[in-house]
Amino acid sequence: MREQVEKVLEEIRPNLQADGGDIELVDVVDGVVKVRLKGACAGCPMSQMTLAFGVERVLKQRIPEVKKVEPVAF
Repeated sequence: MREQVEKVLEEIRPNLQADGGDIELVDVVDGVVKVRLKGACAGCPMSQMTLAFGVERVLKQRIPEVKKVEPVAF
């Protein structure tokens, strides 16, 4: 499943990079995807919405086994 998640994140990444941010896959455990937001995304007050309504929504659509996405601090 990790490879599937990486592929989807590669598709999402340009949108985040356009706003000066980025996303890094940290781990996938039992359907929980752990990611680290970087750059402008790391300190953005909208980052939780980006994760929930952007990243998590797309991952769940493409990979039904994904239960949720959690941010991981540095």
